[in-house]
Amino acid sequence: MSMNLVTLLYLVASVCFIQALKGLSHPTTSIRGNVFGMTGMGIAVVTTAALILKLAEDLGTAGASGLVWVLIGLLVGGSAGTVMARRVQMTKMPELVAFMHSMIGMAAVFIAVAAVAEPWAFGITAKGRLIPAGNRLELFLGAAIGAITFSGSVIAFGKLSGKYKFRLFKGAPVVFPGQHMLNLVLGISTIALGLVFMFTESWSAFFLMLALSFMLGVLIIIPIGGADMPVVVSMLNSYSGWAAAGIGFSLNNSMLIIAGSLVGSSGAILSYIMCKAMNRSFFNVILGGFGGDAAAAAQGRPEQRSVKSGSADDAAFILGNAETVVIVPGYGLAVARAQHAVKEGV
Repeated sequence: MSMNLVTLLYLVASVCFIQALKGLSHPTTSIRGNVFGMTGMGIAVVTTAALILKLAEDLGTAGASGLVWVLIGLLVGGSAGTVMARRVQMTKMPELVAFMHSMIGMAAVFIAVAAVAEPWAFGITAKGRLIPAGNRLELFLGAAIGAITFSGSVIAFGKLSGKYKFRLFKGAPVVFPGQHMLNLVLGISTIALGLVFMFTESWSAFFLMLALSFMLGVLIIIPIGGADMPVVVSMLNSYSGWAAAGIGFSLNNSMLIIAGSLVGSSGAILSYIMCKAMNRSFFNVILGGFGGDAAAAAQGRPEQRSVKSGSADDAAFILGNAETVVIVPGYGLAVARAQHAVKEGV
C-alpha cells in the first residue's frame, strides 16, 4: 500500500468523522451519525494495520509480529469496552465517558514516552540522532495534555461515581488556601520543563514535566463540585483531542491530527455552550477555578442557599392551575424514558 493511498483513506475516514458529528447534532440523524463514526473508525483501523506492514517492510523488520501485538491490544480493549458499554446504565454514562477520556490521555502519554525512547521506530529520526526540536515540542505538548487529561478524568470518574470514600472522589469541592497560586506555579513549571526538554532533549526534564502534569490534572478538577461534572467531562474530552493531535504531528499521522482536532474543537465549543447555559466562566473552567465559594469552603462554612420543597400533589396542583407550562427536556427526562409520556400528556 502506497503512502498516497494511506493518506487518501485517512482523508475518507476523517470525512466520515465529520459526518458523524453532523449526524449527532439532531436526534433524527443520530443513528446515521453513529454509522458514519463506526465506518470511519473501521477504515482508520484497517489502514493503520496496512501502514504497519508497509513501515515494517521499509525498515526490513517482521511486520507480522508487530501486527499481532496490535490485534491483541484491539481484542483486549474492544472486549473490555464492549462489556462496559453493555453493562453501564444510562445514568452512569457520563462516568463511563470520563473513564474513556482517561484511557485516551494515558495512551497519548505512552506513545510520547515510546517516541522519545525510540524515535527511529516511529520514523521521526534516524537511529542514534537527536529528535528535531519541533518534534520535541509536539511530544512535550501531547504528553503534558495527555497526563492532565488522565489524572483529571480519574478524579471526574470518582466524583461522578459517588461510591468511593476517598476525599478527592467525593462530590463536594476540595479547596485550600493558595490553591490557585499552586496551580499557577505548577503550570509555569510544567511549561518551563517542557521547553528545557525541547532545547536539550533531557529525559529528566521530560519525566519531571510528566509528573507535574499528572499533579496539575488532579488539582484543577478537585475544586469543582460533582454537579458541575458534565462541563468538566466535556472539557476533558477537548483535552484528549488536543493530546491526540499533538502526538499526530510528531508521528506525521494525518488521521490523528484531523480526528484529534475534531474532538478538541468540538469539545471546546460544547464546553463553551454549557458554560454559557450554566452561567459559568469558560476560562475559569479551563483553569479549574470554579465549583463553589473557595474561601467559604476553606473555612468550613457551607454555602447558604434557599430551598423549596413540595410533594407530588403540590406539583400537580400548580400544574393544573397554570395557564402555560414549559417543559424543557433534559438528561434526567431521557434517562427516565418519560419523554413519550410527557408528549402524550401534552
